[in-house]
Amino acid sequence: MNMNKSDLQFLSLDRPARYEIIVPGLVDKKWFQDYRLEEFRADSTQDENPLTAVILTVDQAALQGLLKYLYTLRLPLVSVKWVGPGSEYQP
Repeated sequence: MNMNKSDLQFLSLDRPARYEIIVPGLVDKKWFQDYRLEEFRADSTQDENPLTAVILTVDQAALQGLLKYLYTLRLPLVSVKWVGPGSEYQP
């Protein structure tokens, strides 16, 4: 997604936004059951370095909680990326 200034006006601490999180390894989808999961990809085709990617809609507090949860599971982050305003945003 191309980020533009009109989308950035909807980025705030308390408004849900869409984030893509990628971690190494094959992660169970149930780890994200408490979140508004929009996409889940566990790529097992890479035998040596599988990755799990999720796109979910959360506010900043929930994002911090999820990142802390992944840290307690000892999962390093490959990337965390804002991919746009929450799905309730209609331009």
